[in-house]
Amino acid sequence: MAFNPVITELTTAATDIVIALVSLTCVALLNRYRSGHRRRVGIWSWVFGLLAFASLLGALAHGLDLAATTRSWLWRPLYLSLGLVVAMFVVGAVFDFQGERAARISLLPMLGLALGFFMTTQIASDSFLIFVAYEAVAMLAALCMYTVLALKRQLDGANIIAAGILLNIVAAVIQASGAISVTIVVPFDHNGVFHFVQIVALATLFRGLAKSMS
Repeated sequence: MAFNPVITELTTAATDIVIALVSLTCVALLNRYRSGHRRRVGIWSWVFGLLAFASLLGALAHGLDLAATTRSWLWRPLYLSLGLVVAMFVVGAVFDFQGERAARISLLPMLGLALGFFMTTQIASDSFLIFVAYEAVAMLAALCMYTVLALKRQLDGANIIAAGILLNIVAAVIQASGAISVTIVVPFDHNGVFHFVQIVALATLFRGLAKSMS
């Protein structure tokens, strides 16, 4: 199967692969803290694991020269995975903000919301912008929770986690703008720049989580 002839699609695919590798590394490193934080590690492992899966699908969608029908089918599990990433992220934030019981209560509603988001992408004309809006609302809610935890000094690393969330919101704004591009040896369009910022956000988020579990 041939690669996509559009160079910015190939560079976007490359950054998708990097995101997948970073996410899988986060899953592996989180398991060092499983003995003392089994349920928290479980939630955040789902977040990073689902993101890795979605990113690998994104690499295929962007990197290969696929028929429109094939690409459309590939985006379906990708959107479902992204919806679940956001849902589990919020569950993880609720766990840290209000405890395990509240996280359990929030799990089913958040999974239902993720399914609703996925169904919306199947009938909407611009599905990725819908994802950006869905993610932005969830990230703002999570940012508020971790900001409160940081100000009250109730969770070590909450300020770093909040910084990671803020970076993720910045990444979403870059993607939604559709106007930002850079050339670093090869050109990257707004999707590639979005991924660059998201990679930094993931590393920051993991650092905060690790500090909170140390």
